[in-house]
Formats: sequence, C-alpha cells, structure tokens
Amino acid sequence: MTATDRVGRRMPLLVGLRFTRGIPGCAGIVIARDLGGGLRSTPSPHRAERTRGLVVVEDVRTGAHGAYDQLMSARVSTARRVLRWSRWSAAVLVSACALLGVVRLVVPATAGATGEPPGVQRQMAFLRAELDSGAGEEAQRLFPEGYFFLHALHGLSWVELGMREPVGERAAALREARFALARLDSPAGRAPFSADLTPAHGVFHRGWSNWLRGGVLSLEPAERRDPAEVRRFAEDSAALGAAFDASPTPYLTAYPGQAWPVDSTVAVASLRLHDTLLPPRFAGTAERWLREVRQRLDPRTGLLPHRADPVDGTPAEVARGTSQSMVNRFLPEIDPAFAREQYLRFRDRFVVSPLGLGPAVREYPAGMDGPADVDSGPLPLGVSLSATVVTIGAAQVHGDDRLAGAVAAYAELVGVPVGTPWSKRYGFGLLPIGDAFLAWSKTARPWVVPTPPAPPANVSSAWWLPLVSLLVVLAAAPWLPAAARRLRNRRGAGTEAGG
Repeated sequence: MTATDRVGRRMPLLVGLRFTRGIPGCAGIVIARDLGGGLRSTPSPHRAERTRGLVVVEDVRTGAHGAYDQLMSARVSTARRVLRWSRWSAAVLVSACALLGVVRLVVPATAGATGEPPGVQRQMAFLRAELDSGAGEEAQRLFPEGYFFLHALHGLSWVELGMREPVGERAAALREARFALARLDSPAGRAPFSADLTPAHGVFHRGWSNWLRGGVLSLEPAERRDPAEVRRFAEDSAALGAAFDASPTPYLTAYPGQAWPVDSTVAVASLRLHDTLLPPRFAGTAERWLREVRQRLDPRTGLLPHRADPVDGTPAEVARGTSQSMVNRFLPEIDPAFAREQYLRFRDRFVVSPLGLGPAVREYPAGMDGPADVDSGPLPLGVSLSATVVTIGAAQVHGDDRLAGAVAAYAELVGVPVGTPWSKRYGFGLLPIGDAFLAWSKTARPWVVPTPPAPPANVSSAWWLPLVSLLVVLAAAPWLPAAARRLRNRRGAGTEAGG
C-alpha cells in the first residue's frame, strides 16, 4: 500500500505535517492532524496510529512513541508557570497600590498657614519647566484665561512660599513671581481682555495682576522695594478704586457685558493689600463695596452669585462652587466677619461626602443640579474637581485646617501624583494648570489679616476610615483565594489523619 492509499472509508485531510528531528527524544517522529476522520497509511518501516484527532507516525526503529504528548505536556507546564507568575505579579501590584493609597491618606498633605506643604517646591519646578516649554500657550487653547491664570498662579504660589522664608532668603521667590508678573503684562497676557473696559483690560486682568504685584512688594522690606514697582502698584490700585467708586454696581465687568462677582472680590482684596503696604486710601471704597454686595446676594443661598447683571449687579446665576471656593479665599482679606458668615454658608451648602468616601465640593448647591462648563469641568456625582482643589486654600485662610487637610489628602489619593527627587506632578502632568491650582491652594495664607480661629468642624477626625478600610480590603483581595485553598487543604489533611 502506498502513501496515497486510503485507510478507512474516505480519504482523510492531513494538515500540520511536522518533523521533529530537532527535538531531543523525538527523532524520526512525524505528526499530522487528521481532520477528515480517516488516516493515511505510511510507508514501511513506520506504523500509523490515531490519537485524539491526531495522526502520530511512529518510527519503529527509534521507539519514540508518545513524544507529542510529552511535548504538549511541557508546553502546558510552561504556560501554567507564566500564568501563575502573571497572577502573582498582578496581585503584588494591586496590593502595593492599595497600601500606597493608605499612606497617602494618612500622611499630612498640608502644613497650615505657616508651614511649607510637602512636595510643593518640586511641583513648582515642574510648573516652571512646563511654562518654559509652552504650557501657557497650550492652556490658552483650553481655557479663555488659560495663559494668564497659569502664570498668575505660578507667581502667587512663589509669593506664598517666599512669605514662609526669612527676608534674606526670598530671592528665588521674587525672581519667579516677577517672571510671572511680566507675562501677565505681556501682549499674550492681555490678549483676551479689552482695553476699552473700565478699568482698562477689565477687572479680572487688573485685579489679579494687582494682587500679584502687591505680593511681590510684600516679600521685601519697604526700604528695599523697587520704586517703579511701588509706583505701578499705586497707579493700578487707584484705577481700580476709581472704577468701583464710579460704578452703580459692586461687580465690574471682566469682558464686555459680562460680570462675575469673584473677579471684583479679588480686586477689592488687592485694595486692602494696598492699604497694608502703602498709605491707606481705599477703606471707604471697600466699605461701600461690602454694603452693595450684601444687597445683591443670591436669594437661594445667601452667597455671592456666580454671575451678575453688568448694569445693576443683580444676581444672574445661582452661587456655584467654582466661584465660591475662590470668593472665600479672598473675602477674609476684605472683612473677616462677613467672610466667616459666607464661608459657613458655603461649607454647609457645597461641601459633601459622595458615597461616604471623603470630602468634596459640589458645583451647584445641595439639592440642585446644573450643566458643566469650562470652569467646573466634568461633574461626577455633581462634584467639581476644580472647586474641590481651590477649597483647600479657602479652608486654610479661614483656619479650617481639618477640612483643608482632608481635601488635600483626598487629592493625594485620587490625583495620581508622580514624583521624582526633582519634580512632582499630578494626573501624570497632563494638565499643568491643575498642578498650579493645587500648589496655590496648599500654600494659602492670609496676606492682610491674621489667620482666624478655626470654625466648628464639619469633617470627622476619622473621615478617612471608610477609604482606608476599602483600600485594606483591596490590598488583601488578591491573596484571599489562595489562602482559602490552603485552609481547605489543611482541614482535609486533618480529617484524613483523624480518620
């Protein structure tokens, strides 16, 4: 019989013919898959044998029967070892990440109004490198004031850090703050703002610039201040004061026909800072502003509205977390008593604990939902991440260190910080303006008034316990099946021994 003769009732289809002479112990073996249900005969001196859908042609002269089974057994064994190692590696990774989360929750992430928060210097190094690489221009493509805000927050964070240093050791802070201030005054810094507004370029640009310029002056003793910087600060303050005095509304416009109360709050705080650094002249302006603000509060919440009518200042939009977190950062500089009242209202209506897992800040007051926008970002469970971060600073200037510390620790857990000995970034550094807001918030302290006493706590001292418990369970979960198997095996062995 030849190799083309049939064995059985029909011609089989043989595929996958494989010679295995190169495999030790398998010399002369021919393996083929029988897909047709039959079997080709093989030339003498070989004999053929069906084995589970395979044709194993055995070289009678070598006696290598079963080599295919041995080969497959070795491959299965290797695959099992790889799978076991992969599972073990995944379990180690999950447990390590969960335990790292526990550490980030319990290690303090803030240092109050006087200490330097851990890691902020490295954050500032990352931010400066990003700014030098064009992060300001990239931020401008994402946000209407992205270029301005990223530089402003960089400069303000350095002022905050400089205030924590002795007077003779503030050179780095002054250099970086002046670098940022120059960018605010550049064509790129002014580009989004109209020179036809009162004051020129609007209250947003003029107010934040004036606050940063006052911060630069705060870092030096009066006798060592640059006369040109002092003169510019006085001139810009005068322009702001005149605009408020002449306005029928306490809320000046930032863009043509648009007014946000938070921008005017920053500007009035800068006038208070002026009266701390230079001969006072704006007390009447600030007091008049406060009286008019009290008459134009959001009726739903009793807080400053998010947006106001540019003509008469009546509320145009309900108070929102993104603006309230910023308002409450600056109000203590203007009037501490009014600020405390507003802060407690804000905390009561906006600070929540979604799923019971940690403090966060809603974009809209409790019981109300609304759309997200470029300021708030996405709103999972109604929470604004940007408002939550800025609230760290608001809480800190109000002496509410427990809330500031809790929110900052939560940010350390969910913010995916990545650090090296030289830099630190959050969210893998994909959005540097988020790092800037976090650094500015963690370094917050009052510039004009002393830090007030802490308000009644609204966050438990053990707020982290549910999260830590969840992380501990997550760390242990990958090892539980193996532990359960070992326990069953021991019980089985004990039963057999007893029997």
